[in-house]
Amino acid sequence: MFIQIGLTALILMLAFYLPANARMMALENNHRKFALNMHDIAQAYQMAHAADRGGLFMMSSEFDAVKERMGFLRQHPDLQSLEPEILELAAQMSQISQELARTYSDAQVERARMFLQQRQEEIELFQQRLEEAQVIQNELRQWTRDVEMEETIARSQLTRLRDELFELLPELSTQLHTPRKNGASKASSVVAMSPLRPAE
Repeated sequence: MFIQIGLTALILMLAFYLPANARMMALENNHRKFALNMHDIAQAYQMAHAADRGGLFMMSSEFDAVKERMGFLRQHPDLQSLEPEILELAAQMSQISQELARTYSDAQVERARMFLQQRQEEIELFQQRLEEAQVIQNELRQWTRDVEMEETIARSQLTRLRDELFELLPELSTQLHTPRKNGASKASSVVAMSPLRPAE
């Protein structure tokens, strides 16, 4: 009797908890399936967007563009196991971002990289020339200082020589203007010599 009552209670408890567990398992499975589908969609969209940036798709109308992208995704070896709905959604997303793919196409990105590389080379060349100019400027500044120092030394030497010359000039001038003794007798004793006449 007690065993029968216990089994009945256990069956009632299982009947109450099993549907709740089934609903929880279904929600978990749906969540996992949704996450898996989003991963697949993202992977397919990345491949379609990369092909669009490479200029693979040429159709202009919306229907043709989506159809062309779906054909590309179906033929891709990494996406053959995906469902058509996922591929269609990825193709629609790629078609919506078509303008973005054109703006950031591989050719334009490569052109921008080349432009930035040239600018970088020009900046490096300018930096090198600037360093060379700085070295030349330092050399010229040092040279100017040396020349100014030599000019200062030469100017000081010239000033010293001029001062010494000015000191000597008064002595020389006084010696030249001082009258000599017996100057008149010596002058009178000088006899002018007549030029010699040739013999006849």
